[in-house]
Amino acid sequence: MRCFKMCSVVILASFVTSQVQADNIYGLKPGKPAIQSVSAMAFGPDGILFVGDSKGAAIYALETQDTKNQQPVAAERPTITQEVAKMIGVTANSVVIRDLAVNPETKSIFLAAEANDKPPRIFKVAGGDSGLIELDLSNIPFSVAALPNAAEDKDVMVGKRSRNNRTNAITDLAFVNGQLLVAGLSNDQAASNVWSMMFPFQEIDRGTALEYYHGAHGRSENYSPIRTFVPFIVNGEPSVLAGFVCTPLVKFPLADIQAAAKGTETVRGTTVAELGNQNQPLDMISYRQENKDFLLLSNSARGVMKISTDNLAQNDGITTPIPDGQTAGQKFEKIESLTGTVQMDRLDETHAVVLIQKGTELPALKIVELP
Repeated sequence: MRCFKMCSVVILASFVTSQVQADNIYGLKPGKPAIQSVSAMAFGPDGILFVGDSKGAAIYALETQDTKNQQPVAAERPTITQEVAKMIGVTANSVVIRDLAVNPETKSIFLAAEANDKPPRIFKVAGGDSGLIELDLSNIPFSVAALPNAAEDKDVMVGKRSRNNRTNAITDLAFVNGQLLVAGLSNDQAASNVWSMMFPFQEIDRGTALEYYHGAHGRSENYSPIRTFVPFIVNGEPSVLAGFVCTPLVKFPLADIQAAAKGTETVRGTTVAELGNQNQPLDMISYRQENKDFLLLSNSARGVMKISTDNLAQNDGITTPIPDGQTAGQKFEKIESLTGTVQMDRLDETHAVVLIQKGTELPALKIVELP
């Protein structure tokens, strides 16, 4: 206790310095962000966590102050759902972990969870027996970018079905080369959309409408959102590899997305694989192994796939129907040991963090070797 005053001064000075740096460099200001939901998360520079809020149709940049991790990351957290429930004060069965994200600079794991219509909560997974550390959203340096043409919060007819597209206003995020890519649904007729916004947040355009050929349906489509995507270099060209429902994998050149955002042009992607119908992609990461690049894709009904990117640049795309749930395009293999994976992020060059739910069991947090 003898160092209490000095330690307090040091901690306060460090906190003030962090706030000043965030305010000066990224335009973040202390306050209470009005986050209504957490649809997706991704880390940017200096411990900044981007949070996609579909309900509020906005992106928040939060200063986590997670710039140096002095605690070991736990290898197994089989009771992570119960731990979250205890922090929120609800039963474990009512907890939904919306997303997880790894800070690439510190390897810290962050989770977003909701329960019983309570406001969303964000937790850092502490190492050892330290449990969870909640990110205090009552007063945190942040900035916000509203999506100018997000899907309206109302029921609309899509084909023969009625749905509220606002729940899919933001489906995935990625930070690359100083800009944040945001996938989701707009309120345009061609609703499938990607927004590209520079950070710190500046003026945001209407985004880019997307179109692709869906082999399982035998037609071109532009109304289904990207469910998950990764930035990827294809033959030296920055691109986006995106997974859609039912389950085409589509390549979009990033330059085309950015150019089209300045006008009204729709960007047509190249469908490089059909991975099976009656299925929804859940999460995807990319990694390098033995001088080859792979994608790891988790799915709602078709397990986890390790997808080869060999000859991706030479893949001219699927343009004819792929019937009866058949697959085509890029080769893949099923990873049975990862069955039940609902969320994941890459931890380092050889490991991933996964949230696995098997049968009626509660989701468990694991760290696994990349297959």
